[in-house]
Amino acid sequence: MERLPAPPDEPEPEPAQPTPFLVTKEHRRFAEFADACRRHRYIGLCHGPPGVGKTLSARHLAHWDDVEPLLMRWRRHPSEGHDRTDWNTIFYTPTMHASPRVIDKDLQELSARLAFLRATDPFALGNHDPHGSGPFTELLVVDEADRLKMPSLEQLRDHYDRSQLGLILIGMPGIEKRLARYPQLYSRVGFVHHYRPLSADEHAFVLAKHWPHLGLADADDFTTAEAIAAITRITGGNFRLTSRLTTQIERILDINQMTTVTKEVVEAARESLIIGVL
Repeated sequence: MERLPAPPDEPEPEPAQPTPFLVTKEHRRFAEFADACRRHRYIGLCHGPPGVGKTLSARHLAHWDDVEPLLMRWRRHPSEGHDRTDWNTIFYTPTMHASPRVIDKDLQELSARLAFLRATDPFALGNHDPHGSGPFTELLVVDEADRLKMPSLEQLRDHYDRSQLGLILIGMPGIEKRLARYPQLYSRVGFVHHYRPLSADEHAFVLAKHWPHLGLADADDFTTAEAIAAITRITGGNFRLTSRLTTQIERILDINQMTTVTKEVVEAARESLIIGVL
């Protein structure tokens, strides 16, 4: 029997390019708050509604999209990391049931790996407190701090006391009232930052820059201005909800073979979403 020719190799799909981060006024306020915590070695609390961009801002501040892949590697190139003085922040998200022991181990490992990455001669680092931070860690940002129970929060306080670094706890509104019940921890809090949703003007700017293919850059066009106003009203300046809504808008434009985003398109996209209390 004659053999069939092998099917041609299909080209591998190109990896999706990450969405570029846009520096907003709220991110600048967060960066100033984080810098104050780092310089003065305080504990800071950052709270805000879900989806406003707290995590994105923290990851961008820590250069975590660049740093994290290098920390996960066991080897490094000699030119990687040692000249990056701005790589001084660890971004850490604990798991749902993270115990104090797990948190202590995770932070030790991240600090040691960052030190290995940053050091000119990694094998001449010397000894340091195994329960503290490495010599290059100046700020620790803990996301989803709401999920931590008191023993885990006490572990973070112990790590902070031993390391003398800045510490930021990111959570939902009300986290400051919860931590106020624990005077040993709360007495060390130096700054509190409220992360707010985007303003109407910034929302229009973000829409034009993040999703240019939607054609929402011309604010002088009445149809465009009306569509932007509808998006802002529906989302309340919430970035995560805006991203979900624009995805639905793209789907509706594609199904109906349309090229212009109108108020009616936005309203139709809104009907496909479940929007909770913001």
